[in-house]
Amino acid sequence: VQLQASGGGLVQAGGSLRLSCAASGSIFSFNGVGWYRQAPGKERELVARYDNGGTTNYADSVKGRFTISRDNGKNTMYLQMNSLKPEDTADYYCNALVKLSSREPWLSWWGQGTLVTVSS
Repeated sequence: VQLQASGGGLVQAGGSLRLSCAASGSIFSFNGVGWYRQAPGKERELVARYDNGGTTNYADSVKGRFTISRDNGKNTMYLQMNSLKPEDTADYYCNALVKLSSREPWLSWWGQGTLVTVSS
């Protein structure tokens, strides 16, 4: 049972990528929370997330360019990234709440990073 992030790669500035975050294995319930990124030498920062009411929030640096979405029924969350810039280069991590059974509490899971490299 794991959370897998995918879809990263090398893209030219102005290009697009779509990241996916999927939970595999036996899962009772899934609730996608958000995407974060960490550039070399920098701290991990929020990119986009859902608040408790389901409203989306974005870092100022990605507003209007990135879109977060999720399909909790399919245990999957996405990050559509358009108009990419070199400063978007980073490892991108997804975070989700997962229940392994109806009797167990929500667990906060993190996917492994997927590297996005934007060339100028």
